[in-house]
Amino acid sequence: MEKFFKLKEKNTNVKTEIIAGITTFLAMAYILGVNPMILGDSGMDAHSVFIATAVSAGVASVIMGLVANYPVALAPGMGVNALFTYTVCLTMNFSWQAALAAVFISGLVFLLISVTGIRKMIINAIPKQLKLAIGAGIGFFIAFVGLKNAGIIVANESTFVALGDFAEPTVLLSLFGILLTLALLCKKVPAAVFIGMLVTAVVGIACGFAGIEGMPALPEQWITFDMNTEAVGAFVDGFSDLFANPGAAFVAIFSFLFVDFFDTAGTLVAVGNRTGLVNEEGELENVERALLADSVGTVVGAAMGTSTVTSFVESTSGVEVGGRTGLTAVTTGILFFVSVLFSPVVLAAVTNAVTAPALVVVGILMAQQLGGVDCDDFVSAASGFVTIIVMILGYSISNGIALGFITYALTMAASGKVKKVSPIIWGLVVVFVLYFAFLI
Repeated sequence: MEKFFKLKEKNTNVKTEIIAGITTFLAMAYILGVNPMILGDSGMDAHSVFIATAVSAGVASVIMGLVANYPVALAPGMGVNALFTYTVCLTMNFSWQAALAAVFISGLVFLLISVTGIRKMIINAIPKQLKLAIGAGIGFFIAFVGLKNAGIIVANESTFVALGDFAEPTVLLSLFGILLTLALLCKKVPAAVFIGMLVTAVVGIACGFAGIEGMPALPEQWITFDMNTEAVGAFVDGFSDLFANPGAAFVAIFSFLFVDFFDTAGTLVAVGNRTGLVNEEGELENVERALLADSVGTVVGAAMGTSTVTSFVESTSGVEVGGRTGLTAVTTGILFFVSVLFSPVVLAAVTNAVTAPALVVVGILMAQQLGGVDCDDFVSAASGFVTIIVMILGYSISNGIALGFITYALTMAASGKVKKVSPIIWGLVVVFVLYFAFLI
């Protein structure tokens, strides 16, 4: 381990790395309950999604540790799973099999640009302000999904949306979970999101025993060796549905690729800055290997039956307790493999009321990127505003991205800065305009 992971060179040891890996797993474990809940809304079987989530997270994290030697763990990402269900499936009317096919293709494209020079060209072409706005917009979107699923926000004929009934026990349980998780984060408690979900589930189970309806429940069995593989390979059946509408297929694939690419880049930079992986030129060491691990994870995840696998910023929790090498990621990956046995517990105890706090709080954390948007610059303010407002009110992440790009290009042109807009941006604008004109 010393020789392979270069432990002494990174000023760490096996014990520290294992503790860091456990810490990272606890910080990420909420995805095991949240992802089946979100993808289940697309029509997928929750148990099969749980298995796919755990296995793909395990595979991708181990690959990251062994190939790139980064203390970064991976799993199906928040935000992109909402894109999968609520935009690609429920708004664009693709089947979940077609959505998996789109994820698979985006993973292959990511794999291609990870081993070529295309990566830098794409990163440089997309303005930083737009990247930040998209990240913040996705945060607002998944928080909205969480509030809706919890019944805190409901439909209203007069005002479209309104506050729900706070006398409902499930709504009160969600509010309790949100407030508790916020308090834990303010106290900087490690794995705050996971602990918040766990306590909320325990309180809900106790309320269920007291006779309150709609609460989480204990499973009939705690451990299972039944591996539901219903969704494994299902992406193959989705290709015909996906490409029945080529323009919409392009938008779906591009949206998956875009969110994964920049989410991964942001996470790797955040972890790299804390672990000394950034060199004097400001570039990440072995970043191609890290991106390769991420893209392979997405391909494996799609084949297993889950949405895009991406690097988790929660990996910083393991870094904070001393994780410096790939042994941290390998440890986290092994724990994800072990968690496959405990699917009955998660699927019985994790309800909408329990996942809502995770969605809302992760949404808040993602929305913090809005602070980096230069609102004094009207181009940045306008394109960022359109991106975010369309994602939320249009209930579509990809439509928000598309209109954000169009707004950016038009406002740059109106400001006399046409030459500063990359040809890549103009090409995407043309595609998006055609999409809105003929395909939706």
